[in-house]
Amino acid sequence: MSSAQEPAKKSRFSRKPKDPNKPGRISQFTTLYKASVKQNPKIPVWMAVGFVGTFVVLLFVLDLIFNNVVYSGILAFMAAVLVTMIIFGRMAERAAYGALEGQAGSTSAALQALRKGWFYEQEPVAADAGRARKVQELSNAAMVFRAVGKPGVVLIGEGPSGGARKLLEAERKRVARVAGPEVPIHVLRVGGGGEDSVKVGDLTKTMNKFDKKLTDSEVAAVTKRLRALGATKPPVPKGIDPRNAPRMDRKAMRGR
Repeated sequence: MSSAQEPAKKSRFSRKPKDPNKPGRISQFTTLYKASVKQNPKIPVWMAVGFVGTFVVLLFVLDLIFNNVVYSGILAFMAAVLVTMIIFGRMAERAAYGALEGQAGSTSAALQALRKGWFYEQEPVAADAGRARKVQELSNAAMVFRAVGKPGVVLIGEGPSGGARKLLEAERKRVARVAGPEVPIHVLRVGGGGEDSVKVGDLTKTMNKFDKKLTDSEVAAVTKRLRALGATKPPVPKGIDPRNAPRMDRKAMRGR
């Protein structure tokens, strides 16, 4: 008989030990809630209105149907909580987009909300910092981001309208030579004002409204060709890194 003690077998139903460095769901929700309320202080008010209104109306209606105030109250409470979370998700999404308005690299953060089937570059494919010489002056940099999906190639300009339009036109011609005439190229501009600009919160919605022209295999082929093309090296001043774009909570983006 061996004197060594055999290691205890782990049950397949045993819980995995919690990672102390990974925040739990309650902690994540609390962080998201505080950040959203800081951006929009009216969120708690609308959540309260949604909860109370839903609970009172459903309690009255369900009690008429079931003639049981306890059972009706439980159902009304659950529905009210659900409605409240939906309201919070929507308003948190708007607050998150509002926090991105005017920030350099906000396009890259917004593109993270794209659905499956889109391929996008987190770094700008073209950039011009203009007279910027410091990190604080990055808002003066014009940048172009690129995404490829079934609607074709979408080029998104960001920054001062004049510089963004100039970069967009140069990048459009560059992409057209590589992608071919059969691939649609859409040009959008985020911020900067003007009739041709879209809000960062409406960017992905606008992109998803474009007519689908390419198949999955064609999207993959176009993406491969464009990535092989590389990017125009942005003349960005020392200390400025366009890759460090702001990030948005994906749960807030999905409205959950």
